Amino acid sequence: MYVKLDKSILHSNQFSVTRHQKSVSNINAETGMPGAFFSYEISPIMVKYTEKERSIGHLATNICAIIGGVFTVAGILDAFLYHSLNAFQNKMVLGKSG
Repeated sequence: MYVKLDKSILHSNQFSVTRHQKSVSNINAETGMPGAFFSYEISPIMVKYTEKERSIGHLATNICAIIGGVFTVAGILDAFLYHSLNAFQNKMVLGKSG
């Protein structure tokens, strides 16, 4: 069941299928009657999904998380580039490049 924001309810059903296949021949040890066999298992379960509005605080938290992630990745890249260039300059000063 789906409960929307306007409190309307949509009833739905969900089905699943499992397929099994078995080869039947006289050559190998497995024998049996050829045919189509159907087996049904009914499992009554009800799941209820309810739509809810998210607060402005949730939006602000997500925006802060995105900004923080971008800032962290930029800091890591900056530190990597700084240390790489610094090491390269030290090798240039010592004449070990090339």
